[in-house]
Amino acid sequence: MVPERNVKLFRNGRNQAVRIPREFELPGNEAVMRREGERLIIEPVERHSLLAVLATLQPLDEEFRPIPELPVEPVEL
Repeated sequence: MVPERNVKLFRNGRNQAVRIPREFELPGNEAVMRREGERLIIEPVERHSLLAVLATLQPLDEEFRPIPELPVEPVEL
């Protein structure tokens, strides 16, 4: 992998844009950009699994009605 490479900056309407060379491509179609001093940092958007999202939810303080026991019917396979 190439550690660095000069790239071209150009105008896209009122925005400044940069062409990202193939060897630096990011996955997906979204990224996060932030400034650290004179540097611009571009990182792929971190995708969370469903389990990670569910782990952030607060428990419900709600009582649910009991579920009645239903008789088990035989199943023929």
